[in-house]
Amino acid sequence: MMAKNKEPRPPSYTISVVGLSGTEKDKGNCGVGKSCLCNRFVRSKADEYYPEHTSVLSTIDFGGRVVNNDHFLYWGDITLNGEDGVECKIHVIEQTEFIDDQTFLPHRSTNLQPYIKRAAASKLQSAEKLMYICTDQLGLEQDFEQKQMPEGKLNVDGFLLCIDVSQGCNRKFDDQLKFVNNLFVQLSKSKKPVIIAATKCDECVDHYLREVQAFASNKKNLLVVETSARLNVNIETCFTALVQMLDKTRGKPKIIPYLDAFKTQRQLVVTATDKFEKLVQTVRDYHATWKTVSNKLKNHPDYEEYINLEGTRKARNTFSKHIEQLKQEHIRKRREEYINTLPRAFNTLLPNLEEIEHLNWSEALKLMEKRADFQLCFVVLEKTPWDETDHIDKINDRRIPFDLLGTLEAEKVYQNHVQHLISEKRRVEMKEKFKKTLEKIQFISPGQPWEEVMCFVMEDEAFKYITEADSKEVYSRHQREIVEKAKEEFQEMLFEHSELFYDLDLNATPSSDKMSEIHTVLSEEPRYKALQKLAPDRESLLLKHIGFVYHPTKETCLSGQNCMDIKVEMLLASSLLQLDHGRLRLYHDSTNIDKVNLFILGKDGLAQELANEIRTQSTDDEYALDGKIYELDLRPVDAKSPYLLSQLWTAAFKPHGCFCVFNSIESLNFIGDFIGKIRTEASQIRKDKYMANLPFTLILANQRDSISKNLPILRHQGQQLANKLQCPFVDVPAGTYPRKFNETQIKQALRGVLESVKHNLDVVSPVPTNKDVSEADLRIVMCAMCGDPFSVDLILSPFLDSHSCSAAQAGQNNSLMLDKIIGEKRRRIQITILSYHSSIGVRKDELVHGYILVYSAKRKASMGMLRAFLSEVQDTIPVQLVAVTDSQADFFENEAIKELMTEGEHIATEITAKFTALYSLSQYHRQTEVFTLFFSDVLEKKNMIENSYLSDNTRESSHQSEDVFLPSPRDCFPYNSYPDSDDDTEAPPPYSPIGDDVQLLPTPSDRSRYRLDLEGNEYPIHSTPNCHDHERNHKVPPPIKPKPVIPKTNVKKLDPNLLKTIEAGIGKNPRKQTSRVPLAHPEDMDSSDNYAEPIDTIFKQKGCSDEIYVVPDDSQNRIIKIRNSFVNNTQGDEENGFSDRTSKSHGERRPSKYKYKSKTLFSKAKSYYRRTHSDASDDEAFTTSKTKRKGRHRGSEEDPLLSPVETWKGGIDNPAITSDQELDDKKMKKKIHKVKEDKKQKKKTKNFNPPTRRNWESNYFGMPLQDLVTAEKPIPLFVEKCVEFIEDTGLCTEGLYRVSGNKTDQDNIQKQFDQDHSISLVSMEVTVNAVAGALKAFFADLPDPLIPYSLHPELLEAAKIPDKTERLHALKEIVKKFHPVNYDVFRYVITHLNRVSQQNKINLMTADNLSICFWPTLMRPDFEKREFLSTTKIHQSVVETFIQQCQFFFYNGEIVEVVNTVAPPPPSNPGQLVEPMVPLQLPPPLQPQLIQPQLPTDPLGII
Repeated sequence: MMAKNKEPRPPSYTISVVGLSGTEKDKGNCGVGKSCLCNRFVRSKADEYYPEHTSVLSTIDFGGRVVNNDHFLYWGDITLNGEDGVECKIHVIEQTEFIDDQTFLPHRSTNLQPYIKRAAASKLQSAEKLMYICTDQLGLEQDFEQKQMPEGKLNVDGFLLCIDVSQGCNRKFDDQLKFVNNLFVQLSKSKKPVIIAATKCDECVDHYLREVQAFASNKKNLLVVETSARLNVNIETCFTALVQMLDKTRGKPKIIPYLDAFKTQRQLVVTATDKFEKLVQTVRDYHATWKTVSNKLKNHPDYEEYINLEGTRKARNTFSKHIEQLKQEHIRKRREEYINTLPRAFNTLLPNLEEIEHLNWSEALKLMEKRADFQLCFVVLEKTPWDETDHIDKINDRRIPFDLLGTLEAEKVYQNHVQHLISEKRRVEMKEKFKKTLEKIQFISPGQPWEEVMCFVMEDEAFKYITEADSKEVYSRHQREIVEKAKEEFQEMLFEHSELFYDLDLNATPSSDKMSEIHTVLSEEPRYKALQKLAPDRESLLLKHIGFVYHPTKETCLSGQNCMDIKVEMLLASSLLQLDHGRLRLYHDSTNIDKVNLFILGKDGLAQELANEIRTQSTDDEYALDGKIYELDLRPVDAKSPYLLSQLWTAAFKPHGCFCVFNSIESLNFIGDFIGKIRTEASQIRKDKYMANLPFTLILANQRDSISKNLPILRHQGQQLANKLQCPFVDVPAGTYPRKFNETQIKQALRGVLESVKHNLDVVSPVPTNKDVSEADLRIVMCAMCGDPFSVDLILSPFLDSHSCSAAQAGQNNSLMLDKIIGEKRRRIQITILSYHSSIGVRKDELVHGYILVYSAKRKASMGMLRAFLSEVQDTIPVQLVAVTDSQADFFENEAIKELMTEGEHIATEITAKFTALYSLSQYHRQTEVFTLFFSDVLEKKNMIENSYLSDNTRESSHQSEDVFLPSPRDCFPYNSYPDSDDDTEAPPPYSPIGDDVQLLPTPSDRSRYRLDLEGNEYPIHSTPNCHDHERNHKVPPPIKPKPVIPKTNVKKLDPNLLKTIEAGIGKNPRKQTSRVPLAHPEDMDSSDNYAEPIDTIFKQKGCSDEIYVVPDDSQNRIIKIRNSFVNNTQGDEENGFSDRTSKSHGERRPSKYKYKSKTLFSKAKSYYRRTHSDASDDEAFTTSKTKRKGRHRGSEEDPLLSPVETWKGGIDNPAITSDQELDDKKMKKKIHKVKEDKKQKKKTKNFNPPTRRNWESNYFGMPLQDLVTAEKPIPLFVEKCVEFIEDTGLCTEGLYRVSGNKTDQDNIQKQFDQDHSISLVSMEVTVNAVAGALKAFFADLPDPLIPYSLHPELLEAAKIPDKTERLHALKEIVKKFHPVNYDVFRYVITHLNRVSQQNKINLMTADNLSICFWPTLMRPDFEKREFLSTTKIHQSVVETFIQQCQFFFYNGEIVEVVNTVAPPPPSNPGQLVEPMVPLQLPPPLQPQLIQPQLPTDPLGII
């Protein structure tokens, strides 16, 4: 049972490997490969395979346990797995013959038989014999594995006969074969199976192998296996085949040919090698060692497989090669990096072509070594070459090894560098030349594509030289410049038109009418047209500007960091802090003056002479003056000193004053320049505010000869300079003195310095008190425009340079406080410096006693912003206008500056305001005294302004209880209607501000009431206001019913949905609302303002009965009644106490705005209105009457911006302020009578002649067709030019003749043609739609339509013929009846329209669409006649037939069969729809684009 449970032991076989053995004489220099064969089979790993095994042993080694005095070796055992899965153990014995290393004869052993008989033995015995591994094992058995031969004996089961088929080593193959034959005979006797192993087949000799095979074939069942122990080919096959012969159950042995086995083995090795190399390639650091890497990879299967096949030595060699490759790759990359860095190094060290153009390489090297930056680019190594030093490992050191420059590569790089500089110089020159060429081409406009310009520069030399990329880059740069310039000019233009934007309220959305007004005004500007090709950008700029206007903040200021608010806050934050610290320091340093620091300035040694004279009069630098002793510290500096300015003010020496001594005109001029530099530098850098106020004293030195003729001149010039610099002048005292300086002069100068110091201490409050800084006597707002070309420092210098300036209350970052003596008392004045956009909110919401309005005399936009702001200021608040420029010379040298300064002074004169100028190059006008007169004026009116402000608040709070004084909302008179927003419109003044009784400029007789300021400007000494009644927002509250109190929106908060709101407001059709303006005087109305309308279309007041304006005959009486009711009501208001109680003591005048007081401001606002309404589009012209019947827009809580655009009429032409009521009535009757006559004349007109669309006189357009053609040129030249332009450039334009072109462009085309008939439309850069509109306008302006009225009935009858052919022939006969001139032109136009229709797949304009657009222009129907209303479709179909059958009608062609196809619908844009079948809603059309339903307009020009 126990035996059955044991697992069966695998069979065990002993194989003996035999072959030629013996002495060198017998076997030659080497063996036949028995040991290698056994080694490879038993230990197949490459590391365990030893190619060298010796049979020459010492006696000791022969007697050792491994050899054990035997002539055979025990190689150990190995277990094999067969193909059938059966294991077997094989013991390997090698029969050899060991030679004594002394005698070179075989060792003597226990078995003395010869090798042939001994090798054939089947039983072997050797006690404690150890397994053989390698030759090194002999004598060192303890260092190797020790395994004994089992039981000391083995029975041989089979023999492996080795035959060496290689060339051999001093051995004949025949002798070997003979020996083998004898050996085989002995082996056969043992009856054991034998297999021949042909060894060393990797070095095989073919005929040796064939002889072996022949030998085996002569023997029965003798197999030959071709092997190679070195390559491990068929080694295992030998033993496996022999085992199969021993074990009959295993089947017949399979012998694999050598070549096949070799290929299999090599494939195995190659695969393993590839895997190992890939594994090694994962190592990227060439510093890695084999030991480290092998330890990491030893468990990797690919590594183990390669080690087993090829061995560790090969693996290490492979790794070493890889490491060397990594190192060389690293060096190569570093070399490439250095070579690639060389151009940059050359650019750094040798950037100038002029220096190196003629230098050779060695000279260039020497030049580079002398450069200061040489060590930054190159490194000189102690050892060379660089790639064999540790420098290759210094990754962070990017410097180039200097020895690398000795290579040919480096020299080549240098030559390329020189050539590159030469070519780059030429390239830059050509690019700049090309840039100048582009600048000379005037027609290049912003946004123009390069393709349109390229054809004009093809022949340019610079263009041919540079590459296409360079030319595009230069053009892109040029485009960026002109686009940026155009955008800046466009933005500047928007600011110049500030009155157009700032006439409405904050925090609102501009109405559609307002946007139309803006576009109408701006479209006339060249700067607007300059961005024609960048319309989206232009629209974006406009929307951004509008958004900023109505929602201004310093964060969204269009000037960015140049915003006045930001710059003011930054300047005040630093300046006021330094000012306070300096004031405290000065106070503590100068409280008790006993030491005086004096800076003495002179020329040619004068300063030192004066210092010596003062020291002569002193005792140990102590000077006695007026009973007190002062210690003097003198610092004389000559004019030639290079450290003149730096010596003036140092930490150790801070002068109390400066003595400036002179004795010639040259030295006096030097002193003047020096003082100017001192004050300019102090103003710019503001190191210490008191440096700018340093007391200077001019001292005239005595002449040696008392009869000097120059002394009076010097005295006069010195006094003039002293007056200009506002400093004392010390003259030479009368009498004769031997010295240049007199004691009297020195004492007078010292007294002046001490008085100046004491005066400064008196002006400045010694130590800040706890007084609340918010207790200001006056609150002044200084306004300046963002982006003006002057520094904030300049306009604030009159305040910051003053000792009386201090910081305002905490949190008021844009304010400062002034302590000034005005009148007899010291006043605290708060100056708040704001941008104009921030001042708007202050103007509306806060109490302001006066405004200082600053503008740049170099910038029209600055004046425009000032006008816009000043127009809305209440006219009782004092205003100081300040013009800023460089110097007074600008006024005489620059006409633009002169114009703006004159305009500012003129406005100031008109509104009785102050005017002054600040000059950046002058110090005089920076003194606070410049504004003294203005502050006095403000102080005089302070009580009146504050009372007005308080009364305004009281009035607002008491409106709810004063309904008894308010007129009934049913009383329909003009002044009963004002916008709900009390910020938009105000009552006009009760007198005409620009009348005969008002003087804009003072007369000579008034000069006595004026006095000069520091600049020589005239100011009124006293100004008594005529009124006391003010609003908080500088307006008089209109006598209307108050609306509910609504919290005011924070004007400084930006609406995040601004643009969406604007676009939404634009896209909506604004509701037509009643007008809120007072009725204008009929005769004062401008004819261009479209006032020639029936009276009933002027006003239709909401809440009034419609019957008032129903009967025109009664309109006159109604108007008179309205006027009377208004006058009476006004008187009633005054009687009932509605006017302010205090107004009686201040006269009858109520406060208004400055725009009603200044003709300049007023005319500017009025001009915008006239420009807007005189250039109305055709659509507006046709819908005027309908719009007016509905009434004009009015303001509302929902849309506070829809304020009346004619508010200016209340100031100048308001009938309510007219004193003669009969004159009003006569004018109104005359107007009504004139309107009635116009109506009667209109009814009597037989033919319809529409009003001309032109607003200019023309000797071409509107003329009869016969006057415009000749026999040689039967087609009008303008028609030819338009048609040729359209067919050449825009025949495929989508919506041609349907999409309206820009009206201004259409007018410009006709205007330009009027002036020059040879003008090219291409050069005008207009759109195809504009040309198409101009062409249609030409036919619309003809006195008679192109298709005569007389033929309309015949065309109508012919169109009703049912048979197509008959109908076409009838129409053809009618066409022949046209006047010859009309016929030629009609044929030309219809032929052109036919060509357009042929492109309908692209332009979407079929004959049907074209006829819809063109039939009203060609036939010009009168829709007032009822018969036209029912035949419009027939007329359209007639024109459509003419277009379709053009060849038949005019060129004797065949009739075209027309398929009724429906063209793709045009884009669903309401601004582009054409609806010809609604004639009852439209006036007679002049152009196809006018035949539209009343759809929302597109004032932004997006469509």
